[in-house]
Amino acid sequence: MRTSRSVVIGVDSSTQSTKAVAVDTATGGLLAVGRAPHTVTGTGGARENDPEEWWTALATAVRAAVRDAGIPATAVTGIAVAGQQHGLVTLGADGRALRPALLWNDTRSAPEAAALAAGLGGPKSWLERTGSVPVASMTAAKWQWLREHEPAHAAATTGVRLPHDYLTERLTGHAVTDPGDASGTCWYGHGGGTGRGAGRDSYDPEILDLLGLDPALLPAVAPSGATRVGTLTAAAAEALGLPRTVVVAAGTGDNMAAAVGLGLGGAGLLDHPVVSLGTSGTVFAATRTRPADPGLAGFAATDGTYLPLGCTLNCTLAVDRFAALLGLDREDAAPGADAGVVVLPYLDGERTPDLPHAAGLVTGLRHTTDPRAILGAAYEGAAFTVLHALDGLLAACGLDLTDSAVRDRPLRLIGGGARGRTWTDTVRRLSGRPLVVPAAEELVALGAAALAGGAVTGEDPVALAHAWGTGAGELLPPLPRSTETWDRIAGVLTAAGPGLLR
Repeated sequence: MRTSRSVVIGVDSSTQSTKAVAVDTATGGLLAVGRAPHTVTGTGGARENDPEEWWTALATAVRAAVRDAGIPATAVTGIAVAGQQHGLVTLGADGRALRPALLWNDTRSAPEAAALAAGLGGPKSWLERTGSVPVASMTAAKWQWLREHEPAHAAATTGVRLPHDYLTERLTGHAVTDPGDASGTCWYGHGGGTGRGAGRDSYDPEILDLLGLDPALLPAVAPSGATRVGTLTAAAAEALGLPRTVVVAAGTGDNMAAAVGLGLGGAGLLDHPVVSLGTSGTVFAATRTRPADPGLAGFAATDGTYLPLGCTLNCTLAVDRFAALLGLDREDAAPGADAGVVVLPYLDGERTPDLPHAAGLVTGLRHTTDPRAILGAAYEGAAFTVLHALDGLLAACGLDLTDSAVRDRPLRLIGGGARGRTWTDTVRRLSGRPLVVPAAEELVALGAAALAGGAVTGEDPVALAHAWGTGAGELLPPLPRSTETWDRIAGVLTAAGPGLLR
């Protein structure tokens, strides 16, 4: 079967699964989605995954996408991977992982993060150098944990990779990353700083010295996620069932790819906030203003702009856990604060606010409390935690929070939670803002596809995604903001403090 159609593959290698989309390069039409699950292990703050499983899942998902799209393998011209951020992959002499990867939501490295944050002149210096202050999720803290708790593994390491770096190297044989994902390590400096080696888009030598990390172990940093790295190796082509001529882009982190999929960046929308409701809850925006807020991760976007981001560990999975404990369907919820119930659903510790050892807290229960109100309060607590970072995000973009145009700017709502009525209603009540809910469901993978398209065609991937219309969707009008609910949750969080939450 002959065809002149060009198809690109975008891969979303997330915490729980891999998804691969087959996209028509010319139109952005979504032809098929392939999926394969991951197995996350660990207790007591540990969260690990075998990188070999990511590779197997990638091959399975790509083959399924090509098959279900009904296209010949020769129609595929490009591929890019977007991966979960921050994970630490340590390679041995054979190029394979020495141990399971430490994932972004592994909180065992909290003491190491605190010790690092106090070094190099303290948090202000870290902000100037990298845009972020070390917390347990950051890769630098995980590497330090490995050095202190598994020194033999650290000593045997011949390569350090992020999850998407690892997969791109399996595809091409080249060790490469991009500015977006690299900016989540806390050892990559971008666009500022005063220390030796700072002020450039590069690995910071003083931070690497502090970590005892040889820069030779790290991948090269491509100019952008759409940079053409190479083509498939013979082994990768066989595993994926694709020709060796398929172009591989550098790829990026999942949040950066979601921004591309939404058309956020220099060639698209700037300073427009996004709320993502998934395993984690995030709020981010693409901006030309370099962020410097200790409550945010000051990431780089993959296209040369910045991507300040607030992240919470407990979002949809935490709310689903409350639904399971109560024996309720996830949509069978009533407003919790109306019944005086407040839930801080910090079941896995928390990142924003920085409470890595926190447990969940429920308060305001009575004999007459309806279980549906408890579930509703879990939604409210999770949404509050994500939205609490919004003002800091907008300020980090250099916006005037008193300006009505900024105050009423729509939120783009994405992630699995964006498909749930209770989630959307809760975000509307607590934010008082209109929502744009994009019709596309696989924005991370679609963003990766746009990066692949950029590597194939030379086009700007943000402009390409904008032309595809992947960020378009329904506009939901605002609901009256429930300041009483907001203030009640804020009051409980302040009163509880570290004493009850740690």
